[in-house]
Amino acid sequence: MTGVPHVLFVCRHNAGRSQMAAALLDHEASGRVRVSSAGSEPARELNPAVVQAMAEIGLDLSREFPKPLTGSQVQAADIVITMGCGDACPVYPGKRYLDWDLPDPAGLDLAAVRPIRDSIRQRVRELLHDLTPSAR
Repeated sequence: MTGVPHVLFVCRHNAGRSQMAAALLDHEASGRVRVSSAGSEPARELNPAVVQAMAEIGLDLSREFPKPLTGSQVQAADIVITMGCGDACPVYPGKRYLDWDLPDPAGLDLAAVRPIRDSIRQRVRELLHDLTPSAR
């Protein structure tokens, strides 16, 4: 990778995990990483418990919305991080893929979403440490 790395987070509905990961990485990276998210089968809206869990840590997702996954998004990314999108995630040679095995927050209440958020936050910090070694 040269320049600012671009990370794409993908999950099935783009209403929970990938939205949390994108917001957390964007916040933690402070411009050192380009971030986007998408879903293989986008939902109509974000999971309200996810929006609330992120608000608890000062990140506002209230204006976000699920976005459809496109091949051009994958091609533009340096790293694609999947979170349960199954076989719907396109695979392109030369891309770095990571799969984060995380529970789907769909239908879960706030108390059940918090540990998912916290796990994503830890993974995001580790990823950022890997992507920006000079920031150590």
